[in-house]
Amino acid sequence: MPTNEVANASVGVKAVVANSLSSQLSAGQDLYQQIVTWISEKGVDFAINVISAALIFLVGWLVIRLIGAAVLRALTRNGKKKTLFTSFVSSVVMKICWAILLVMVLGRLGVDVAPLIAGFGVTGFILGFAFQESLGNLASGMMIAINEPFKVGDVVDAAGHTGAIVEVNMMATVMATADNKRIVLPNKSVWGGPIVNYSALDKRRVDLQVGIAYGENVERAISVIRETVAKVPGVLAEPAPAVAVAGLDESQVTMNVRPWSKTGDYWAVYSGVLQAVKEELDRAGIEIPFPQVMVHTAAK
Repeated sequence: MPTNEVANASVGVKAVVANSLSSQLSAGQDLYQQIVTWISEKGVDFAINVISAALIFLVGWLVIRLIGAAVLRALTRNGKKKTLFTSFVSSVVMKICWAILLVMVLGRLGVDVAPLIAGFGVTGFILGFAFQESLGNLASGMMIAINEPFKVGDVVDAAGHTGAIVEVNMMATVMATADNKRIVLPNKSVWGGPIVNYSALDKRRVDLQVGIAYGENVERAISVIRETVAKVPGVLAEPAPAVAVAGLDESQVTMNVRPWSKTGDYWAVYSGVLQAVKEELDRAGIEIPFPQVMVHTAAK
C-alpha cells in the first residue's frame, strides 16, 4: 500500500476515535449537568421526602407492634386462649396494618398508589376464579382457626393420615407421623372430613384382646388378668379396668381387656399390659393357645 494511503487511513481512524470520545464526553457532561440541576431544584425536597418516609416507616412499625400486642391481649383476656384463632386474627390484622403502612410510605415518596390499588382489585377479582382451590383452603383454614378441633402437638387422624400436628397455617396443616415423616395436608381436605383427636381428652381406654384355651377356668383367668392389669404402671384405678369374655372363637376363648390410662401414657400402658398379662398367665399355668387345625383320618 502506498505511504500516502496509509497516512490517510491513520488520520481517518484518529478522527473517528476523536469524534467518539468527544460525543461521549459531551453526553457525560449533559448527564452531569442534569444531575446537578435536579439536585439543585428537587434534591432538597426528595431528601425531605425520604427522611419523612423513613420516619413514617419507623413510627408505623412501632405502632403495628403495639397493635399486635393489643390484639393478643384482647383475644386472651378471658383466659381461654385459642392458639389457631389467635394466630389467624393476629396475622390478618398485622398484614392489613403493614399494607396501610406501605401505601403511606409510597405516597410520601411521591408514588401514585391509586392505580396500584385499582390494579390489585382487578387482579384479585381475576385470580379469585383462577385459584378457587386455594381460596377453599383459606376458608377451611379460617374454620379450623375459629373452631380449633386440634392444636399444635395433638395427635390426630385427619384426611386419611395419623400424626402429631406440627404447624397450622391458613393454607395447609403440617403433621409428623410416628415414623418421622412430614405430611402437608391442604386445609380443605382436613376440614372436609372427620377429624379424630387422640390428645383432646385427658385419658383414654386401651382396648386389648387376650385368648385362653377352652379347657381353662374362665373365672380364674379373668381374676388373674384383672389383678395383673391393675398393677401395671400407668393404669388408672378409676375407671377400673374391665375384663370380660368377648367371643368363642375356633381355638380360644377371647376376652376383652380394657384398662384406662392418661393420654400421654397410652402406648406405654398398651405394651406394658400385654407383656404383664402374658407373663402372669404363664406363671399361673393358664394356656394361651395358638391356631390349630384338627386333621381326622379314616381308619383302614
